[in-house]
Amino acid sequence: MLAPEKRPDLPASLTAALLRGAKGQCPRCGEARLFRAFLKPVDHCPSCHQDWTKQRADDFPPYISIFITGHIMAGPIIYFGAESPIPLWIATAICLVMAAALMLALLQPAKGGTVALQWWHGMHGFVPSGHDEAAGAARPAGEGPWS
Repeated sequence: MLAPEKRPDLPASLTAALLRGAKGQCPRCGEARLFRAFLKPVDHCPSCHQDWTKQRADDFPPYISIFITGHIMAGPIIYFGAESPIPLWIATAICLVMAAALMLALLQPAKGGTVALQWWHGMHGFVPSGHDEAAGAARPAGEGPWS
């Protein structure tokens, strides 16, 4: 990995890294975009030069998206099934459109958060892990490009 000109603003916690990833920002520096397309991460961060080709966020983001969508949609589905005066076919159409929109809206933030989680914990070859790097264990004092 190439060393950036200035030390990246590393997140202080897993929560901060997850929020950066969910917002579509680089979890390491928070300055550049994490995605070049809807679900395709950039190969390297243009700001901090972090290599994102190691991420393996295959099936977990859709599980997160489905889980959250199901919990959000439970209330409207129960209402339309029990108390709504509108016909069932209209209620079904409304629920299907709402569920599809929620799934698509939550998919990219879920993938960004998953990539951030993998980086923070050093999964799939992210060395040093975000946690180690933020704690200062990755570069002892006096070593590295920012000493």
